[in-house]
Amino acid sequence: MKQELTRREQGAGTIVSLDIGTTKVCALVAQPQPDTGELHILGVGTAPSEGLNRGVVVNIEKTIASIAQAVEQAEQRSGIRIRRVTVGIAGDHIRAQQTHSVIAISNPNREITAHDVARLLEDARSVALPPDRVILHLVPQGYIVDGQDGITDPVGMSGVRMEARVCIITALVTAVQNLHRCIERVGLQIEHVVLQPLASSYAVLESEEREVGVALVDIGGGTTDIAIFEEGVVRYTAVFGIAGRQITDDIRRGLGIIAAQAEEIKQRYGHALQESILHDEVFMIPGIGGRKPMEISKSLLCQIIQPRVEEILEFVLAEIHRAGYLNRLPAGVVLTGGTALLRGIDELAQRIFRMPVKIGFPSARGGLAPEVAHPMYSTAVGLLLFTIENQRRVKPQKRSLLQRLRAFFEEL
Repeated sequence: MKQELTRREQGAGTIVSLDIGTTKVCALVAQPQPDTGELHILGVGTAPSEGLNRGVVVNIEKTIASIAQAVEQAEQRSGIRIRRVTVGIAGDHIRAQQTHSVIAISNPNREITAHDVARLLEDARSVALPPDRVILHLVPQGYIVDGQDGITDPVGMSGVRMEARVCIITALVTAVQNLHRCIERVGLQIEHVVLQPLASSYAVLESEEREVGVALVDIGGGTTDIAIFEEGVVRYTAVFGIAGRQITDDIRRGLGIIAAQAEEIKQRYGHALQESILHDEVFMIPGIGGRKPMEISKSLLCQIIQPRVEEILEFVLAEIHRAGYLNRLPAGVVLTGGTALLRGIDELAQRIFRMPVKIGFPSARGGLAPEVAHPMYSTAVGLLLFTIENQRRVKPQKRSLLQRLRAFFEEL
């Protein structure tokens, strides 16, 4: 009860992310430092995820309980009562499609403003969608002003006609509604719903990688999320439902043990590539139902893990090929997510992709607590950074509106 009384309300300077995954729910409370640009983590809350399958809510009550547990833990550690969250979404229901949008510039001086860009993106929303889908993100791929293409930022330019190629990322309406329902039942308000691979990219990718061309692959518990970047813009996204949980299930079935034991063994002894095993030690597995313990070697465990990891990476390669970026990624592939910490997975990926591969750890320009500087927290940290970036985009527009109002009253 004492802790309850000492919690203060979430202020404007405090942001919260909520990563609702298939195997875990994570809540991060943070405070951005405007002077240094650092992100200070005030509280971390995690809980096992019980009500999701392949990134989609399949049991409302269990999902609510998992969210409530993670949020309660984050509140206790931060001393802040959480009210507003930025939440990530994934699942193999996510789709990306391209559209083309055109508007006329109506300003007397023909100068393109941020309002014109907003109108152009709003025009892109008029694309015909099936009734069961909703738009998550509108991502401009490039602007064309009076026939001149290759424009990344048209604001301030002169023109009479502006066009844009826009990537529209959509999700199933029911999946988004169920996510909203779970979070609202916990008593929270959603500020943004963000595609998880986009969120992860804010945490693990460098601007140079985004510029030259890179594929971010977030291998979580229930889904593998892919986002391809070039010229600083996301060009392609895909999500499929094969990930870390399938590896755990293979170990469970192969060794005849329970899921919790399989997950622990995977994390402690798991290798994705035989050549990465330097010392093939033997470890014990407790027997089930009074049976004798078993002796298992790392190499035997790897024989179970490696085929499934190869399958996941082959699916990723197929998506990169489908997007037309097989030979257009100078920065290669960045692996993140909890499964990315399997020993040898980067070496195996490099063999399969035949391009540079590295493991991506979340970074927020310093200030991260050691416990979240881990690939499994990439999405949660990225959701925080997305929130900060969105606030920066909105503030100039607010200042511009205030300036216009001030000028209006001065003319009276």
